[in-house]
Amino acid sequence: MLGKGVTVGKVQVALLCSNRGSGSIFSLLEDHATNTGDQPQELARMANDICLDLMRKSDDWVAACSSSKWFKGGDAGKAERYYNELTNTEASKFEKEYIPDDDKENDGGSTMVVVSLILEIQGDSTKFDGAGYSIAGTKEVLANIASDCLVDDGYCLNAVEVFWTPGEPKEVLTKADMIVDFPELIDV
Repeated sequence: MLGKGVTVGKVQVALLCSNRGSGSIFSLLEDHATNTGDQPQELARMANDICLDLMRKSDDWVAACSSSKWFKGGDAGKAERYYNELTNTEASKFEKEYIPDDDKENDGGSTMVVVSLILEIQGDSTKFDGAGYSIAGTKEVLANIASDCLVDDGYCLNAVEVFWTPGEPKEVLTKADMIVDFPELIDV
């Protein structure tokens, strides 16, 4: 439905988050992480919702980037391997996995946040190029992903992984930290 083959892509958005309370990007991401099942429709809806959440927070964006690689139909194994490489590269940036809890009393203050969305989606029409070069280009990438991942009731989305940092409630990510861990980000 979305063309031939399989596309594996990554989009990352860095935001300045002044608080971690209700309505913050942290709160939204934690809600998706704890309230999403593992069915294709649920994962597709989560990817859609995260793209929409990021677009709604565009006033807070400081940097973004995106990349993708297309694989022909017979190269599903290569596509999956590349998807695994991308997710493992992002996962290796974290010392441990943070499991959200309900203790919001000791949340840290203002921080930079980097959200990474990695997808394996059927077809060759999902647009990943352009995030980071402008606000409009970044919105276009997120809007394209948001709409494409819902095609065929979400069954066109083979896999999705979402990472965000900082994860710990008291942890703060500075601009310098962001540059070291995410050098591919482009200021918007």
